[in-house]
Amino acid sequence: MTRMQPHGVLINVARGGIVDQEALVQALRSGSLRGAGLDVFATEPLDVQSPLFDLDNVVLTPHVAGVTTGTSRRRAEAVAENVRRTAAGLPPLYVVTGAE
Repeated sequence: MTRMQPHGVLINVARGGIVDQEALVQALRSGSLRGAGLDVFATEPLDVQSPLFDLDNVVLTPHVAGVTTGTSRRRAEAVAENVRRTAAGLPPLYVVTGAE
């Protein structure tokens, strides 16, 4: 967190693991970071004993940042397109495999 300025606010709606939560808590408590808005966590759901719940300079949401009318519509369109493609013998779009 030392690369952020004291008036900075960290917002993470991407992936929980990209933020060191212990370092974040320390930065928020010490004032070296103004605040944080978090929608994702290293382990979900966030442990109810997490010190993040006790900080006044943190806003926590339950992994819902991607739930909007626009994203819901695009997801539904992608599903419908994949049904059409599969029915036509084409491979589906956005294939995700278990390989890492």
